[in-house]
Amino acid sequence: MSAIPFGETRTYGELAQQLGVPAQAIGQACGGNPIPILIPCHRVLGANGLGGYSGDGGVETKVWLLRHERAAGLLI
Repeated sequence: MSAIPFGETRTYGELAQQLGVPAQAIGQACGGNPIPILIPCHRVLGANGLGGYSGDGGVETKVWLLRHERAAGLLI
């Protein structure tokens, strides 16, 4: 997650394929992220939607962060 550049996103599936693990493992890593603002799990999206967000404010915060990074084109 830390390697995803500011303003870009990846899907759980893309990261899973890249790392050779199930997409569920990526979701679990994002969900267990203790410092989501520093380890940017908001940049990881589902194939057909936003996915979740473990930080304060939940998905609403994820949307705000993506818009802040101008990575929210798919949301508009």
